[in-house]
Amino acid sequence: MNIRLLGVLALIGTMVSCNDDAIFEKEMYKNEVALISSDYHNTFQEVVHLTGEEIIGYIAASVGGTHAPEKDMVIGLEEDPAPLALYNYSLYDADESLYALQLQPDKYEIADPRIQINAGERTGKSMIKLNPDGLSPDSTYFISLRATDISGVELNPKKSTILYQIVLENNYASQAKSSLYTMTGMMDGMVTAANKQLFPLTHNSVRMIAGNETFVSTVEALEMNSVILEVAEDSTVTIKPYGSIQVTQLDGDPKYPNMFLVEEAYGQKTNVFLLSYEYTIGTVTKVMKERVEMQVRK
Repeated sequence: MNIRLLGVLALIGTMVSCNDDAIFEKEMYKNEVALISSDYHNTFQEVVHLTGEEIIGYIAASVGGTHAPEKDMVIGLEEDPAPLALYNYSLYDADESLYALQLQPDKYEIADPRIQINAGERTGKSMIKLNPDGLSPDSTYFISLRATDISGVELNPKKSTILYQIVLENNYASQAKSSLYTMTGMMDGMVTAANKQLFPLTHNSVRMIAGNETFVSTVEALEMNSVILEVAEDSTVTIKPYGSIQVTQLDGDPKYPNMFLVEEAYGQKTNVFLLSYEYTIGTVTKVMKERVEMQVRK
């Protein structure tokens, strides 16, 4: 190979290398905005501790690049059902009974549907007001959103949507982690025991399967087999029907006084319900005396 040809090839190689370096440098330095979420369908969980009042949450965005932006970067937020539709179909195919739900418009308000990342900073956020009372603990709720360019911002195409999930919890139960209680006691005078999952309803109430009935995750079964435990400020518990079940609270038993308490021993805390009631499903009535407990983090 002659010297002239070698020189041409060397020049081409240098030009390609310089071009690659320029592209790499451009990619490395550019400011690209992304909504902050997990990589799992761009979901973000907002764990909402029920208080009976309005809850404040945030939707956040971040900007990439070697350096923080030199000017303010503003993106818009708009509702878009497409990400939620893709999420549901990807997970559950055509079984719509399992689909996650779009949070009802009266349950939230985005005061300013924009996120601004100020010059010299890396993140920005927009406040969202949530009104979670009345949401079902058996459903998954999302606010399905898409980012839009307002001020000439370059958006990360993989992070331009977000499924903002509302996860309920109170002092007694949570959707975010297992709330599996252990039940021991007496049913119609006979020793009984079981595990029970409790579900948050309001700031001071939970749903629980009555007695040792079988948990079945259908609306009809839950309404037939479940009771509501409502805890007053003095820690007394009122037992109510969740649906069609008939419930009569039995007061006056010192061992099962229909109370909620937190026991502490050896550095551990335990939530305890001491309950006494009778319930009727169909034509069958059962009398329950039960201790329902779960260890909680101190």
